[in-house]
Amino acid sequence: MRALQHLAIADKILDAAGVITQIHWLAHNGQRINSIQLPQSETPAVALHRADLQRILLNSLPSPLVHLGYSFVDSKQSSNSTTVAFDNQPSISCRYVIGADGVHSDVRLLVTEKPVDRFRSYVVWRGISSTTPAKIQGDAAMELHGRGKRFGIGPVGHGRTGWWAAANTELENFVAKEAIADAHDELRELFDGWYSPVLDLITSTPTILRTEASDRPASDTWGCGRTTLLGDAIHPTTPNLGQGGCMAIEDSVVLARCFVKYGLSEDALRGYERVRHGRTSAITYVSRLYGDIGQWENPFATATRSKVISALPDVLIKQFMKFVFDYDAATVRI
Repeated sequence: MRALQHLAIADKILDAAGVITQIHWLAHNGQRINSIQLPQSETPAVALHRADLQRILLNSLPSPLVHLGYSFVDSKQSSNSTTVAFDNQPSISCRYVIGADGVHSDVRLLVTEKPVDRFRSYVVWRGISSTTPAKIQGDAAMELHGRGKRFGIGPVGHGRTGWWAAANTELENFVAKEAIADAHDELRELFDGWYSPVLDLITSTPTILRTEASDRPASDTWGCGRTTLLGDAIHPTTPNLGQGGCMAIEDSVVLARCFVKYGLSEDALRGYERVRHGRTSAITYVSRLYGDIGQWENPFATATRSKVISALPDVLIKQFMKFVFDYDAATVRI
């Protein structure tokens, strides 16, 4: 939100988003483990539908700047320009290439060795319901813990409720089941007996996405010459902290600031990479660790987890949250 405020579109985001003022950790049956009130500020914590975010960003740009339908193939650098080739459109000549083409980035293959994504042994489902169950507070984010399973709930604007679920599995089982299982039936079976809003949300959601939880070890090489990478193309993360899209937005603000400071130069690209490497590596690691703990399955381990979370004082939780959320891409030293 600080980055979007810097871009003067935070108000548009707030109009479309669900504002979160409190977070609750619950047992699978809805019993409270711990809660925290978030501090009020000009940049509140929000969640929104990814399509709404994309629409607002797109509508904030002059329309000729965005050209769809291009499939990247290759790029060639010369002393003062880069030629980018596509398999379905004419080549273009530009000064710099920023590969923001997601977790399966083709641009990345020109910059660094093909990395191996690491499956984290659990599957993630995501959905958005048009309703909010009666037991759910409209301004609260909730995370329910079970044995090898979790379920998260939060507002995403316009009266809708976003949710996610996670359950342990082997990758072979995920691949085999993906082609044959109905997500609603699968989730109703996995979360049978949980807090009633969980099943209400699953049933009332028309479309459910199902993906494996994976990330990638931090890379020291983000770019070379006139090319760099941004967002999931270079630092994909597990979804546990909700920071994947946020870090891509932070990347873009820092990169723009580096162009202002260093001019349109390779120095700007390398400066951006230096600034962002530590932040993205740390968030990816903490997200992975948080997910690993959340997916504990052993009865003794899960009981210990609940006791530790219930005993955490507000000041300690807020210190952790400051580490994640107090970063400001618009003012960080570059």
